[in-house]
Amino acid sequence: MPNHVTIPFKKTYSCPIPTATRDYIQNHTEDHPDAYIRDINQWKALRDIGTGGVLHADRINLALNYHAQLVFILAKLPPDINLEFSYAHAFAHSSSLPVTMRSISFERASVLFNIASLYSQLAASEDRSSQDGLKRASAYYQNAAGVLAFLSESALPKLGPFVDLENTPSDLTEDFVKSLEWLMLAQAQECVWQLAVADHFKNSLIAKLAAKVSSLYNTSLQSIRLAAADTRDALPSNWIPHLETKHYHFNAASQYRKSVDELEASRYGDEIQRLMIAEADAKKAFNVAKRAGVAQAVISDVKSLLDVVQKNLFRAERDNDLIYHHNVPAPSGIPMIQEVSMVQSIIPPGLRDPKSAIDNDSIIFGEMLGWGAREAINIYNDNKKNLLQEKIVEPAQNFNDEADKILQSLNLPSSLEALERPVGLPPSLLKKAEEIRLEQGPTKIDVYLDDVQRLSRHVLGILDEAMDILDSEASEDEAVRREMPMNRPPSHEANQELVMKQQRYRTILIQAAESDELVRRKWEEWEDQISELTRDEDELEALVPSSTVSMTGKAVSTSQTQIHARTLRGLLESLDDIRRTRDDLVVRAQRRAESDDVRPKVLAAAANLKHGIEMSAVMFEDVSDNELAKYDKFIQALTEGRKKQEEILSSIKSTNDAFIQSRKQDPTVKDREQALQFLDLAYSHYKEIIRNLDEGLKFYNDMAGILTNFKEACKIWSSARSREARLHRSMASLSIRDDASDESHEAPVTTMSSLRTGTRKQTAGIPTLSSADWEAQELAPPPTKRAGKASKHR
Repeated sequence: MPNHVTIPFKKTYSCPIPTATRDYIQNHTEDHPDAYIRDINQWKALRDIGTGGVLHADRINLALNYHAQLVFILAKLPPDINLEFSYAHAFAHSSSLPVTMRSISFERASVLFNIASLYSQLAASEDRSSQDGLKRASAYYQNAAGVLAFLSESALPKLGPFVDLENTPSDLTEDFVKSLEWLMLAQAQECVWQLAVADHFKNSLIAKLAAKVSSLYNTSLQSIRLAAADTRDALPSNWIPHLETKHYHFNAASQYRKSVDELEASRYGDEIQRLMIAEADAKKAFNVAKRAGVAQAVISDVKSLLDVVQKNLFRAERDNDLIYHHNVPAPSGIPMIQEVSMVQSIIPPGLRDPKSAIDNDSIIFGEMLGWGAREAINIYNDNKKNLLQEKIVEPAQNFNDEADKILQSLNLPSSLEALERPVGLPPSLLKKAEEIRLEQGPTKIDVYLDDVQRLSRHVLGILDEAMDILDSEASEDEAVRREMPMNRPPSHEANQELVMKQQRYRTILIQAAESDELVRRKWEEWEDQISELTRDEDELEALVPSSTVSMTGKAVSTSQTQIHARTLRGLLESLDDIRRTRDDLVVRAQRRAESDDVRPKVLAAAANLKHGIEMSAVMFEDVSDNELAKYDKFIQALTEGRKKQEEILSSIKSTNDAFIQSRKQDPTVKDREQALQFLDLAYSHYKEIIRNLDEGLKFYNDMAGILTNFKEACKIWSSARSREARLHRSMASLSIRDDASDESHEAPVTTMSSLRTGTRKQTAGIPTLSSADWEAQELAPPPTKRAGKASKHR
């Protein structure tokens, strides 16, 4: 019989997935259930093979696949869609009733439990008489522990709203699941210990491994004892005694192995005490095992150890009495055995990353999302983007620009660096020059300018192509009207909204071209100065006059200058701290926005709405407002930072005035200050031009996508009009042939007028120009630029 215990599967029962899911889609969404027939059938098929019950290694990936699909299903559907799942307790008797819950989260937790069960049973089925079998068994046990850890941290907390006193899955409680996790780790560590024994490792190491085995079994035992009474009562009668036996057994094994180590080190008294402890624990293990009916294999292991310990204890006491005469210390007088763990809870990658477990299969209900929820998500994302840009990014940049403008007006930090470093270049300027040199700044700007111009021509070409399509349709419409009368508006009236939209787009592109020209003129103005910053350090230093501080005059004045300089430097450093804090705040807000996904909140809110009502974006305004409130702390922090900045700038102004008054009027110092300030200003313009061009490239790339969609809308509209014209021609031809063949008879009831009416009915599916089907994403016009003033490109 095996000396390990396994986790049995939770038995499940069939459930009406197709009926319940179709009803939910029909009653709670605007989609038609037939659109998800494949998804529903896939869910049902996966459940049949992914809920456990079959002991085979191939079932691992199938179960992980099903769990991954459940994760994605829960992202699309609320846990309760009126679909009941039934599972029996893992240790339940055949006559006991299963637990039934209307919760997909309960299904997911049960599937995870059965994946852990599968790993544990695969581990127990390995041949642990071989090293390879021991390694595989240990790996399986660690995977089982990892799945249980994942179940505890990821799935169990979501069961709370669906659990009541009458319907509690006692095998899915925190204490019970953690107990199983510790048990799996204990059995994995036991496999490692067995490998160490087989490989004849040092007795001291084997003792440490055994001590950890004992500790893990004891942790599992204590966790079970903390569980609810009904959870303990559901376990087999020999389960808790098994854990207790293993705890005592491996504590005895650890002491025995350490006693051998003591013998080899000639510590005979310590050897005897450890053997006495080992004998006491081995007897406890044997008595518990015999009394509680633990598996015979476990009893045999304990009996074998007890015999070896007693034999060695007899020999050790005899030798010590006759030969060594060492004192036997008290149990508290010998060092504790340090535990060494070689195992951990290994969570399968397919659980951490559900997408990786699906392979090439499609995600179930991957396309499901109601229009109201979808629109609410789009509105939220737009509001979030605008808030981030208008309330955080732009204000932060403006605050930085305000500080830079004031410092530039005060010739700071150039004047201060000119005083503190009269020979050589300031490190800040060298760093800026190195940045431009490494980026090949002038070349980079030239390439960017060319790219912006090329993209500008490209998007304008797309817009012209869209108008060519409308012109072609108008020509075709005029040709048809010359042949026959048509009961529809002419093209110049029908396409009025499309033409107006292209005019708006063209106006945006004209404004963008004007902004591009401002940036280009700014580059032409500052190209030579920015190019100077690409020089080597020696060449750059030759451009800046050297200076020394005039030391003539009163000593008091020189001392005051130094005092003011130190004060200014401290204030500038404080200002830099505020700037760094502000920049970090913007980065944190941007990262928060990138990871911010309102979709689960909108879906959860949609699940709480009354059944059968039409969903709209207005119903989710509270969710949107609550989510956007997360960014209030960033806005408040920016405001507080600005107040501190204003206080520091005020101090900088007054201190700088005192600094200037106390300085000697040395012309060379002023020349150096002006040169450093001019180079620093060139760097500021370089960064501004690069930022403008980056924004320009993004603008044109976004505009290319928008105009491509607009062009496609024009093409669809023109094609629909062309089909309608061809249909009019066909009906006119048919009417002429009918009149020629029935000249002597009464005309049929169906007239040309009625045919035309029928035609209009057949083409009634063509969207009107006011329909959202023709809409393309609008883009706000770029901000107005003023030459000679720092501004954004888009």
